[in-house]
Amino acid sequence: MGPIWPSYYSECSALLFVVDASNPTQVSSSCIQLLSVLSAAPLASVPVLVLFNKIDMPCYMSLVEMKSLFRMQDIVSCATQPITMLETSARDGTGLAEVLQWLRTTLKEPC
Repeated sequence: MGPIWPSYYSECSALLFVVDASNPTQVSSSCIQLLSVLSAAPLASVPVLVLFNKIDMPCYMSLVEMKSLFRMQDIVSCATQPITMLETSARDGTGLAEVLQWLRTTLKEPC
């Protein structure tokens, strides 16, 4: 799906980037995709929420591990967008309230 993403950038007010935290073999690919998205001119000031998903899996990598593998400190310091990171589980709903709150705050919608 990555190749068609740019066709949606001009209408984007916020960006949610979901990473499978239980699949270490995809970390480098996900990081490259994230860097590509962050470098797109139409998204230069769009707030970004990086979701490390599947924390309900026994083999998931913690937020600390994912931040380290992604070198998130370096990415955040170089990015033009504000970047927030959260751990989530789509299966059991962990982190969903925080995602919704981020969207409300970011999009300035009433609670």
